[in-house]
Amino acid sequence: MPRYLERPQGRVGYDLAGEGPLIVLVPGMGDLRSTYRFVAPRLCEAGYKVASTELRGHGDSDTGFDSYGDNDTAFDIVALIEALTGPAVIVGNSMGAAAAVLAAGARPELVSGLVLVGPFVRDAPSGLLQRLMLRVALARPLAAMSWRAYLPKLYAGRRPSDFEAYRDAVVASLRSRGHAKSFSLTTRTKHGAAEARLGGVHVPTLVVMGDKDPDFDDPGAEAAWIAEKVGGKFVMVSDAGHYPQSQQPEATTQAILALLAEVAGHG
Repeated sequence: MPRYLERPQGRVGYDLAGEGPLIVLVPGMGDLRSTYRFVAPRLCEAGYKVASTELRGHGDSDTGFDSYGDNDTAFDIVALIEALTGPAVIVGNSMGAAAAVLAAGARPELVSGLVLVGPFVRDAPSGLLQRLMLRVALARPLAAMSWRAYLPKLYAGRRPSDFEAYRDAVVASLRSRGHAKSFSLTTRTKHGAAEARLGGVHVPTLVVMGDKDPDFDDPGAEAAWIAEKVGGKFVMVSDAGHYPQSQQPEATTQAILALLAEVAGHG
């Protein structure tokens, strides 16, 4: 059963397991906290307390929030770290990476390190027609169907053995009352605030990017650019798309553990 973080307009669901220094795992939009289902147990076994959180309006979280996106997720991350008596290392995937950067910028004393997985930390260039088509495809009546059709593309490369069952769970969540609307509102977030914060990150930071991530024209170049901006390092994960944490969990876990060792040495 999930635990719940109480926020002013609703609850955010999360799981908590293990003992030791705190790690907070944050998914991207349209995803569930169970995207870290392979990584979280390994981190617990390595001696860490691991909180896997949902986004607002996703999974077991409530859908009555007035706003969604990078900034709102960052506020929720900060509140969760405070509730669990951090500091914490934040692992954020996709939009969750932008929120992690914003949380580190807003409350640096609560964040001891960052792992940015398939990170969206700046807005991708796109034309007006492309943005309008995306808005229509992910609008409430079509959101679940469109996302179901699009997910295989994001899982370019090796897919986890339970991909079909996991995709069914994601789509079932989107079909729950209020979730499609929350998802559609989340897709409208902008990443400019996160990009502006990149140069102000002063904790050990690692970028983890799938070498087949279809969200970037050149995944390696994007990973290198982000790493340079934050003064960190990057790791390319072979045969993985936008979700290295479930497509190549062993390689992703090893990368996270390397960052955690650097955090311990930095501390």
